Amino acid sequence: QVYLVESGGGSVQAGGSLRLSCKAPRTITSVFNPSPMAWYRQAPGKQRDLVAQITNDGRTNYADSVKGRFTISRDNSRKTVYLQMNSLLPEDTAVYYCHHIETRSWGQGTQVTVQG
Repeated sequence: QVYLVESGGGSVQAGGSLRLSCKAPRTITSVFNPSPMAWYRQAPGKQRDLVAQITNDGRTNYADSVKGRFTISRDNSRKTVYLQMNSLLPEDTAVYYCHHIETRSWGQGTQVTVQG
């Protein structure tokens, strides 16, 4: 298991931006760095869905609903993954979770609320 800590959530108006961070403070780089990482989100009463994914060498893919608005990136030297969210919509409101794919580890989640 990898201990993951998300931060950066909050409440914003529609059209605003937030930047989420996910750090692995207790994990050595040889465990963190090789793994693809992902951001998922879960709205109340709904399943947890993939938002964005990034490989260890920086290749990315996105859910159709966030393409062109969200950007996932990683800094392996800091054992950190980011999710830059622009042009936020009320339907982006959810708890956002960081996921270390190789070890199937999850963070505790960070709440994002977009007010329309």
